[in-house]
Amino acid sequence: MTDERGKIPPHSPEAEEGLLGACLIDPGQDVISACMEAGLRAESFFVPTNKVIFQVMMDLYSANSAVDEVTTLDALSSRTIGSIDWLKNKQSISDPKTPLLKLIGGASQLTRLSSRIESFANASHWREIVRKKWLLRRLILTTSNIAEEAYANQDQLDHFLGDAEARIFSIQEDGSADTTQKFDSAIGDAQNLIQNILLGQQDSGVMTGYKDIDKMTFGLHNGQMVVLAARPSMGKTSLGMNIAENAAKPKKGEARGILVFSLEMPAEQLAMRMLCGRARVNMRRVRDRMISPEQQRMLHTTAKELNDAPIWIDDSSSLNILQMRAKARRVKKQNDVSLIVVDYLQLISGTDPRVPREQQISEISRGIKAMAKELKVPVLVLSQLNRASEKENRQPRISDLRESGSIEQDADVVFLLAAKQNSEDNPTVPQAARDRDLIIAKQRNGPTGIVSMTFIPEFTRFEDYTQQPDA
Repeated sequence: MTDERGKIPPHSPEAEEGLLGACLIDPGQDVISACMEAGLRAESFFVPTNKVIFQVMMDLYSANSAVDEVTTLDALSSRTIGSIDWLKNKQSISDPKTPLLKLIGGASQLTRLSSRIESFANASHWREIVRKKWLLRRLILTTSNIAEEAYANQDQLDHFLGDAEARIFSIQEDGSADTTQKFDSAIGDAQNLIQNILLGQQDSGVMTGYKDIDKMTFGLHNGQMVVLAARPSMGKTSLGMNIAENAAKPKKGEARGILVFSLEMPAEQLAMRMLCGRARVNMRRVRDRMISPEQQRMLHTTAKELNDAPIWIDDSSSLNILQMRAKARRVKKQNDVSLIVVDYLQLISGTDPRVPREQQISEISRGIKAMAKELKVPVLVLSQLNRASEKENRQPRISDLRESGSIEQDADVVFLLAAKQNSEDNPTVPQAARDRDLIIAKQRNGPTGIVSMTFIPEFTRFEDYTQQPDA
């Protein structure tokens, strides 16, 4: 069984048979359970008959049936090739009605597997060999495909590199180490964290720079998925970038590294908004070439201030969640990133365009949460709200999150940005500023409530709330 280059792919028949035999003789089903936890599947096995046997074992386990020699033999006898999708579609299979037992070589094959080992004590060792050989085969196949496709993608290098990185990252994910730890280890980590916070040796979180938000949340914390959602034109991109700027260039304390995925706006435009906002110069007047010499000096001074801001921007417009996680992992490895900002969730592509959009959004949402946990940083992800609050003339609710309920489920914190009640169209509120309510609709480890903020659209800038005087 050689590959297209005439080489035999990595595999170990001995480890595969040892593992299958261990599954058959283990009365407690711990071996097959550990295989499921490790992410093994039929394709993890190289020998064709072993693939079929393990598929049947998996199906039995999934149906809460015992997995032993008797039940496996019965399933192989009663099932046909046509009952396994990946098997019936193989070109080498002529008759889908062929019993699986005949395909693997008869009942003697199972007897041989169960009798070749006396104990399942080495099952974890065999399982690890099978898993590593499978990952190596996937890596070989993926890199071979990438090399072949490179000839046809010479004019789309950036997109191709991102896609290649994501495909290799998906293999690395399957090869990740066991993340389970005993609770006393976690308690020890928690005690150390508390001690460091009390001694002022570690910040409690990435501060947003807004006193009322930080008072309610104590900052954005590692591993958190923080959703900032709003209807269009409410200023969610402005607030997201203001938070990024405040963390990267704080008034006091240590600067934090920020990675921004801007799927909607090019990096140059984001930088211009931040520059003009910080300098308090109307960007429209800049474009109309109607700024004073003093404003030009302010822009020049502010540009110097922002030059050393630890902010990295990726403005790829067509990323899927695997590509985003691969890029984030690489940037985090190379730089000291403390916060990731994503603008915005609904623009992230699904990995499989054939599935319904709601399922795609669910996959994206889970991926963002996984990215936060893996990289140990908070991820501030901007999101759209549906039109329900506008139609019903009310403040938004967490159920208004657009396209999927999984966003609400995965998020640790949900901010809903809305016009302050009875103020948006109130003539007593000056045109230059618009009050906003930041509704903390969900906070897994803290209170919910409403924080008032002042939005200055002229500078695309949010500030701590300032009460407007009555007319």
